[in-house]
Amino acid sequence: MNPEISNWSAMRVWVIGASTGIGAETAKLLLAKGARVALSARRIDLLSTVANHHPHALIAELDIVDHTTVQAAYDQIHNQWQGLDLVLIVAGAYNEMRADTFDLAVANRMIDLNLRGALNCLDVVLPDLLIQGRGGIAIVASVAGYSGLPKALIYGSTKAALINLCESLYLDLRPRGIGVYMINPGFVDTPLTAGNDFPMPAMIPASEAAQQLVGGIERGEFHIHFPRRFTNWLRLLRLLPYRFYFWAIHKGTGL
Repeated sequence: MNPEISNWSAMRVWVIGASTGIGAETAKLLLAKGARVALSARRIDLLSTVANHHPHALIAELDIVDHTTVQAAYDQIHNQWQGLDLVLIVAGAYNEMRADTFDLAVANRMIDLNLRGALNCLDVVLPDLLIQGRGGIAIVASVAGYSGLPKALIYGSTKAALINLCESLYLDLRPRGIGVYMINPGFVDTPLTAGNDFPMPAMIPASEAAQQLVGGIERGEFHIHFPRRFTNWLRLLRLLPYRFYFWAIHKGTGL
């Protein structure tokens, strides 16, 4: 559904959310494959650790919820490289929430980080990608966006919005020569999942998630999801009538 990538050498990739977790491991993997990688997040110290003085790494600090800093980071990268071949938006946040613990301030913060942050990134990269007529946009959503889940009242909603966004972007951009990659991880061992107090089946390390993510992009897939032994079950559950879906989720989670 997207062009295959067989050689990352000299490709210009911007990883937004590269300081920890999937973003950090993906940035390191792409650097190892020969790509030029711009690493962005709020913590320059963590980005410097990920870059590890690699000659093809470029650090561009930003706060994804602050459009001004996103634009400044993009301008820095564009001035250095005169363009981009792939933008990978990984940054996001998770806060456990159910209806009886609803917190509007926390909800708005998640919406800012997970959804509006992605829109800030699209705003700065889309014009030049459209002029180029090539390149790609990859957005990390989550299997929590497939359908409603306990403890994911707002997180799941923001990820569902990103899934819809990716689908619409594909329809608009693929005919214009631009690839779109929708990435839906299951449970990955990252700082976001470290505080969870519930079972997380089929959890994988962030390094394995990065391998799956990059492999999916290399194969030109639109929907990249992993680990499939878990994500395929959730994809199947979303096809059930709601009566059976809700029963299965209650049975499987105990919530």
